[in-house]
Amino acid sequence: MRHLHLGKLLLVVFSLLLACTVSARKPIKTLLITGQNNHNWQVSHVVLKQILENSGRFDVDFAVSPGQGKDMSGFVLDFTPYQLVVLDYNGDSWPEETNRRFLEFVQNGGGVVIYHAADNAFSKWPEFNKICALGGWEGRNENAGPYVYWQDGKLIKDSSAGVGGSHGRQHEYVLNGRNKVHPIVKGLPVKWRHAQDELYDRMRGPGNIQDILYTAYSEKETNGSGREEPLVFTVDYGNARIFHTMLGHAGPTPEDNIAMQCTGFQVLLLRGAEWAATGKVTQKVPKDFPTETSCSLRKNYKEN
Repeated sequence: MRHLHLGKLLLVVFSLLLACTVSARKPIKTLLITGQNNHNWQVSHVVLKQILENSGRFDVDFAVSPGQGKDMSGFVLDFTPYQLVVLDYNGDSWPEETNRRFLEFVQNGGGVVIYHAADNAFSKWPEFNKICALGGWEGRNENAGPYVYWQDGKLIKDSSAGVGGSHGRQHEYVLNGRNKVHPIVKGLPVKWRHAQDELYDRMRGPGNIQDILYTAYSEKETNGSGREEPLVFTVDYGNARIFHTMLGHAGPTPEDNIAMQCTGFQVLLLRGAEWAATGKVTQKVPKDFPTETSCSLRKNYKEN
């Protein structure tokens, strides 16, 4: 009888372990909001979905808004099925009900990824600007908050007057790591070369950065700011986990799309998205990650 009871106990333990394993492998339900942007959202949202789903870690649904200037009243979103929201949107205001539901999702601890020009959106919405921490364009100036940049080993908040948001010409540049222990970047190179992309600079806002992960120097020779700019970070906003990456300017087609084909961009997106959704990163550091002197591309948007 003792052997029978032991066998049943082992079966129960095995079943629980199996259930935990299956649960851990269950894709993260993700809502990607798009439909308006001053960037090529028709390419970016398709590619973002490919990157996320090709990893096997995410299941992505689209919420595509009406076009610019169209009736937005029906664009009311249900966030309750999702663990993660990815913002690829920069356009007309959402309906107030969607704003309310989004804030409820975020304030209840939902995961958010701010991708590239999404931080240009909603310059007059204070809570959204706190969710981004930094933003640019759309009339932002000193009233939006200070410039934030890296100098002498720390983040500087500079309240001087001036427009928020600019970038020089697209080029390759080196990302400089400022955190070695955060799950998103743990094990990744401290310095790595990003493929040709915009380098956002002179960004400003509330500046509530929680963990600064990577900065890059915006060279005056490329019409940049001449400052070390924060490009990849997490945001301090209540219980939420928010990952903000300014990398990844979309090209004209998925095939001609070098900034998003950069392995470094894709790996950071995947690791940042998983952390935002779960608080952990289970993905291993890939062998094809770029080095300080050499870019690396995943043209098919998955690990080779």
